[in-house]
Parts: sequence; C-alpha cells; structure tokens
Amino acid sequence: MIEKHFGLRIDGELLAKFRYVCDYEGRSANRQILQLIKGFILRYEEENGKIYLEQQ
Repeated sequence: MIEKHFGLRIDGELLAKFRYVCDYEGRSANRQILQLIKGFILRYEEENGKIYLEQQ
C-alpha cells in the first residue's frame, strides 16, 4: 500500500470539536478520519457493488 497525503480545509471550531471527540474515543484525528472513510466506502459497496480500480 502506498500512503498518500490528503489536505483538508476545515473550520477551526469544527476541527477543535472533532479532535476533542477523537481524544475522548482514544483515536488520533487521522485514525478517525480513516475509519470514517472506510465505513463510507463499505456502505457504498454494500449498496452498489465492489469498486474495482485499475492498477496504477
């Protein structure tokens, strides 16, 4: 797996609240975002079928 950097523009207050909740859950903000993305993709694939990507 090749890791990529992904920049995100976000309101400061929203980010502070997100980090607060992540800390409460015992996860870093990065790890929580990854979990949210994985869940989003899983739900999509359950409804629409597996996503197949061409090898890059």
